[in-house]
Formats: sequence, C-alpha cells, structure tokens
Amino acid sequence: MTENVPEGLRYTKTHEWVRTEAGEWVIGITDHAQAELTDIVFVDLPGAGKKVAAGQPILILESVKTVADIYAPADGEVTASNSALREHPELVNREPYTGGWLVRFRPVPPAKADHLLTAQAYQSHVASGSP
Repeated sequence: MTENVPEGLRYTKTHEWVRTEAGEWVIGITDHAQAELTDIVFVDLPGAGKKVAAGQPILILESVKTVADIYAPADGEVTASNSALREHPELVNREPYTGGWLVRFRPVPPAKADHLLTAQAYQSHVASGSP
C-alpha cells in the first residue's frame, strides 16, 4: 500500500485526520477516504458555532459516487469552515491534507488528539480492510 499518510497528524477509524493548531483542531479526510469517494462535487459546510458530539456527523460530502458523513473526532464546536470548498470542492481530492481541509474545531473540554490513531496505526487499520 502506498497511501499518503503524513506523520504528525492523528487519524480516526472513520478516515478523518486531525492537525492541532493553537488549541484548535483542523479536520479533513484522508487520502484513502478521498480515493474511495472519488470526485467530490459538493461539501455541505457547517457554520461556525455548530456544536457536535464525538462520533456524530459534522458535515456531508457528496461525490459522483455517494454521499458520506464526516464525523467529529471529539465533543466540540466548529470555529470555521474552509469556504474555498464552496467553489472548489475538488480540493478535497487534490489536496486532502492541505488546501482540502474541511473545518477548524475546538474540542470541549480542551483536549489533545492523543486518543486518535497515529499514522502507523491508521495505515494498519486501512491495510486490515476495516471499513
């Protein structure tokens, strides 16, 4: 498997990635997830202030193949969405770890992402064929 799984990020078993920045989390989907979804055509971005519980949908991605929920990795609140995705949803496919980020998120209570998978653990999860 030659999946792009950057070190330094944390991952969920539902194929989201998390990068911690100044007490907030930047969240996107993994290269594996975007490849499985194929061409992203619409991102239903949440507004700032949306509160979500861990494991609950935070937003919806639509591709030419399917509609997919993206899940919150912890309890918290959306602080910003990537507005560039309104006009250019394909950034999720082209740049899943950079320009294709989805939301900024404030975990409540404040937390580190240490409970999420490391890059190596995420690669093992994908390699095992788990959904």
